[in-house]
Amino acid sequence: MTPIDRRMLYHVNWPLVGILAALFFVGVLNLYSASGVRLEEGVSVEPYYQKQIIWGTIGLVGMLAFMSFDYRRLSAVAWPLYVVTLLLLLTVPFLGKTIYGARRWLDFGLFSFQPSELAKFAMLLLGARILSTEPERLDLKRLAYILGLGLVPTLMVIKQPDLGTGMLVLLLLGGLILYRGIRPWLFRTLCVLVPLLMPLAWFGLKDYQKRRILAFLDPATDPLGSGYHILQSEIAMGSGRIFGKGFLAGTQSQLRFLPEKHTDFAVAVLGEEWGFFGMMVLLSLFCAFLYQVAMVARDAKDPFGSYLAAGVFFYFFWQVLINMGMVLGLMPVVGIPLPFISYGGSATLVNFSLLGLVLNVSMRRFLFKQN
Repeated sequence: MTPIDRRMLYHVNWPLVGILAALFFVGVLNLYSASGVRLEEGVSVEPYYQKQIIWGTIGLVGMLAFMSFDYRRLSAVAWPLYVVTLLLLLTVPFLGKTIYGARRWLDFGLFSFQPSELAKFAMLLLGARILSTEPERLDLKRLAYILGLGLVPTLMVIKQPDLGTGMLVLLLLGGLILYRGIRPWLFRTLCVLVPLLMPLAWFGLKDYQKRRILAFLDPATDPLGSGYHILQSEIAMGSGRIFGKGFLAGTQSQLRFLPEKHTDFAVAVLGEEWGFFGMMVLLSLFCAFLYQVAMVARDAKDPFGSYLAAGVFFYFFWQVLINMGMVLGLMPVVGIPLPFISYGGSATLVNFSLLGLVLNVSMRRFLFKQN
């Protein structure tokens, strides 16, 4: 190992690594509880938390791999990866595996893979490459061009259907665009036009998506259907009060009232068992996590690295905001998991890999000082 390599290891962002470890530990502990079902003879536990540990181990390997090379090389693969992602998304309607009525997965025998997860990473790389070379704030032509590139995979993902992931791809790109900046007159125009045009999206939604929005506005209109998730989540969160009911003592989760308790609504299990105090601890961890990523974006020594870190910031920011808002009944149910807390193999691998990318940018900012 060369002295430069040793110097980079000395500059690993250990606070970010520590926060990541804390979040993953909380997630596994919460999944252990979310996997439990209260029976007459005790609590039966399904192996979701065990699978999450396995995926976390694979994700750690991915994180180390993404730390091991000069991240600037990724600029050259941004366009090829974007094209490969579109091709994979094109194969999903024909070769994809259907789970819960949605065809989103490609089955490779030993494991299943969601190309929509790769779409997030591909859009991050391509957005960082294009925007890092823009000499000034975006005008209408450049904005339309970049948004057009983002809309292609977004619409393909929504078609699966997967509205949550499709929204996340576009929101990630939107965050990068705001980070780069657009012309003031264009920004003011969009602030007026976007809210006026958003209602038109209603006509492009599927029936079950419309029902979810109506249930968000008034869950009591369909308490056993579209409003069931929101009502049970609110009951679980509210019943936790200040300090919660205790580990493995949540009634809504252990008695199977709370749906999707190991994926989209995993944080509702935490809120019921650990209460307001536990939620504040979790929220503090996420705030510290996002702060560290934002500091990496600020301190990066080249534009491409700065945009990569900023893209990762928005990737996690939107997921935390939407998932917690959804669980609290402040947003419609759109199927976006909470990073490191919700169960998910492909998502865990992508999350760890993206953090490896941020750590890569953070380490090499000292190396680039020598150039």
